Amino acid sequence: MTTDPVSERLPDFPWDKLTAYAAQARAHADGIVDLSVGTPVDPTPEVAQAALREAADSPGYPMTVGLPGTRQAVVDWLARCHGVTGLDIDQVLPVIGSKELIASLPTHLGVGPGDLVVHPELAYPTYEVGAALVGARTLATDSLTALGPETPRLLWINSPSNPTGRVLPKEHLKKVVDWCRERGVLLVSDECYIECSWDADAYSVLHPDICGGTFAGILAVHSLSKRSNLAGYRCAFVAGDRSVVAELLAVRKNLGLQMPGPQQRVLAAVLADDRHSEEQHEQYAARRATLKAALEAAGFRIDHSEASLYLWATRGPDGADCWETVAELAALGILVAPGVFYGAAGSRHVRVAFTATDERVAAAAERLATLA
Repeated sequence: MTTDPVSERLPDFPWDKLTAYAAQARAHADGIVDLSVGTPVDPTPEVAQAALREAADSPGYPMTVGLPGTRQAVVDWLARCHGVTGLDIDQVLPVIGSKELIASLPTHLGVGPGDLVVHPELAYPTYEVGAALVGARTLATDSLTALGPETPRLLWINSPSNPTGRVLPKEHLKKVVDWCRERGVLLVSDECYIECSWDADAYSVLHPDICGGTFAGILAVHSLSKRSNLAGYRCAFVAGDRSVVAELLAVRKNLGLQMPGPQQRVLAAVLADDRHSEEQHEQYAARRATLKAALEAAGFRIDHSEASLYLWATRGPDGADCWETVAELAALGILVAPGVFYGAAGSRHVRVAFTATDERVAAAAERLATLA
């Protein structure tokens, strides 16, 4: 029996469409300034490296559930830094990078054909990928009223947003929590950029003012990739509804999805240390300020962007086509992401990451000055 390849269920991998522009940018005499992907470039903090060295002797299998100390570090960090109270370690599950969790969540929770998965109008593409893998329908919308009488199985929110950097206020988050609970919809909040805030305070849905002191029907997804330059370590976690976390654990341990033991030690160490995160925050703030000023001087308008590691930029009063902007900047040796990668509503914007080195950010600003 022949079956259709799984890859045919999935949307085209968007970054393949950027290959020619990347080649053009790399041909610049002073080299490429790659602002397309928000990958960390600064050193992994010493607190993480030290924890990894100390845990390097790790001959046994790790447990999917995670070390008690690792999960307690999550509980302590959420309480100390984000005001989350009442969380227990059995409501926390370490995972192998947040993208893996996001892509596999519909599968592991039994979402399937006929079910509806809702995600933001402008969104990280992996929400759609996870739904496509199981044959579920998707709807890209920021409006709950757009759903009419239909009840989705799963609703994603993302604040701070990738790609726009938009931050949802407490009142809006509480409204979404209440709406989902009234209808029995699982709400999953992607909070991977929660500590990358600049012009607004970002809140977790697990905050008592938002969830009402109970985590029923809600999950929050967090990553250490951005906060602690651990993208290469694949350290993330999900926390919230005890029964949903237990179901994820039951499925994932059968699949052998286990965060490696040394990484569990690293996760606990970096969450217990705020200093390195604060220093990285200052470094990103300076890069953001440089790029924002340079883009605005070159005729760009920055929309939202009050948080995350990106500037959501458009050029001209009506906004140029995103691919025209990508081409114009590639000619200067600057590579950015077209907004349409994140949904049709992004066709007039580009996403500009400020995760490049200080030297490359300065080079981008110098090149942008030629457009002014």
